[in-house]
Amino acid sequence: MALPPLLRLDGARLTFGGTPLLSDATLSVSPGERIALVGRNGSGKSTLLKIAAGLVEPDGGELFRQPQATIRYLAQEPDFGEAPSVEAYVAAGLGPADDAWRVTRLLEGLGLRADARPSDLSGGEARRAALARVLAPEPDIVLLDEPTNHLDLPTIEWLEEEIRASRSAIVVISHDRRFLERTTEATVWLDRGTTRRLNEGFAAFEGWRDKVLEEEERDLQKLDRKIVREEHWLRYGVTARRTRNERRLAALHQLRADRRNARRAVGQVEMQAGETRESGKLVIEAIGISKAYGERVLVKDFSTRIQRGDRIGLVGPNGAGKTTLLKMLIGESRPDTGRVRLGTNLDLAFLDQKRAALRDDLPVSEALTDGRGDQVMVNGEARHVAGYLKDFLFNPEQIRTPVGNLSGGERARLLLAKVLATPANLLVLDEPTNDLDMETLDLLQELIANYPGTVLLVSHDRDFLDRTVTSVISPQGPGEWLEYAGGYSDMAAQKRGAQKEARKAEKPKPAAAPSPAARPAAASTKLSFKQKYALETLPKEIAALEGEISRAEAEMADPALFSRSPERFAALAREIEAKRARLAAAEDEWLELEMLKGEMEG
Repeated sequence: MALPPLLRLDGARLTFGGTPLLSDATLSVSPGERIALVGRNGSGKSTLLKIAAGLVEPDGGELFRQPQATIRYLAQEPDFGEAPSVEAYVAAGLGPADDAWRVTRLLEGLGLRADARPSDLSGGEARRAALARVLAPEPDIVLLDEPTNHLDLPTIEWLEEEIRASRSAIVVISHDRRFLERTTEATVWLDRGTTRRLNEGFAAFEGWRDKVLEEEERDLQKLDRKIVREEHWLRYGVTARRTRNERRLAALHQLRADRRNARRAVGQVEMQAGETRESGKLVIEAIGISKAYGERVLVKDFSTRIQRGDRIGLVGPNGAGKTTLLKMLIGESRPDTGRVRLGTNLDLAFLDQKRAALRDDLPVSEALTDGRGDQVMVNGEARHVAGYLKDFLFNPEQIRTPVGNLSGGERARLLLAKVLATPANLLVLDEPTNDLDMETLDLLQELIANYPGTVLLVSHDRDFLDRTVTSVISPQGPGEWLEYAGGYSDMAAQKRGAQKEARKAEKPKPAAAPSPAARPAAASTKLSFKQKYALETLPKEIAALEGEISRAEAEMADPALFSRSPERFAALAREIEAKRARLAAAEDEWLELEMLKGEMEG
């Protein structure tokens, strides 16, 4: 029997002038549910979450919350207020009955200093502090608006595990496909003011969405054909004023009204990169480059050779030195040691993750052209800014809008439009996926995959990397960087293989049996019967425990398990913890016996 919802929003309506933002939006959240809220940029996803959180009042509709249910909302921009420290900011989100120990645990898990001042935090650190504040109380419902923005890959993976282990119901907006696939079990699609629900995780969403849009297009075509038939009857049919004919005429007027009011799916962004001359075959060659700031080494003795057509991804934790390495590779920063050689005929276009190329006080058109008239050159063709910006889903009335008034997604699209209009054969993209919706990401992926030049890409989006890059450069330790062939998943598989080999190499090999003459005669130098038996049986016990843990973890990874059976979820968690302890003890005992055997026989 399904549990009653903790929160239900029915028929929400909201208009900010012009076309309604929300016309019939519904959202239902039951205990333990994991819901992905998806839709195009500007469709009203963040507004819908704010209505659910009680921060925005809708024009109409009904909102019900269980009286005792606790809700926490993660905004895209955290407000630290007057909090003197990160610990104080996070602790302020706790209720009277909440466990203060969770503050310490979350700060440690997110790599934050408790005594750090909020004003000193970077964008990624501020995001982590805001996450700690909403997760610390273990509320009944957590509403997350783009939680992975500005987070590095280790933190994203940590957050995935935290959500999967949480008892809270989660509603999340994110452009990170891999994150949604791993954390959600239902999907709510907000499209043209209304919502549709799919009771499956995000992995099934895109196929379902495409099918819905195809059916909708067929229905509109049927409506068009029916209108044509009725108009033909009106012009050439019986003209006698009969009641049934008046009804038919009224029905035609209604059909026309329905057709006018049918809001088609929002158009697709149309992207093409500005083309220029072909670069030389060698684009970048780095030989033994290093960079340090004081005692902190960011890059040490790194070498690579990048050729025309390569698409290179740079990944790693925040602060590892990705941007430093990127700037050395493109010649913007000089290495302390080593050298970088750039190829011939290079024309570079650079997308900065800080959006520094956009001034908030300029209108959109001037930001695009740098104030040089109302035309932009794209592949040698002069285009009016209105027509070019329409390709990136900007309305004509937005041309004079100040950049500072744009949403995060609109700013991201504007910067893409500016960068892609630049004639270039070397695209350098630093976190291009931030704030882009999935449809725009799809087109950017296609553009990069078919780009005839060379691409250097910094991103924390694993799915985006898998779909675009030919190799990945990743840190292995302080200053150590290695290049892996393939995408992010290929790199992760290669790392796992290397770690397995390293673990095998660390395990001591059984010593060769000594000759009878070399064996000590003293009874005290031999293993006891109990020790010999343990040495023979422990490897089997270790293998069995590893198999049991893997099976339990696989069952626990089912996103629907917690909502279906919280008791089974908790039992599995206890079972895994107990078996991991037994496994560690068995491995330690086996290692000690092997060392003792080696000493006795040596």
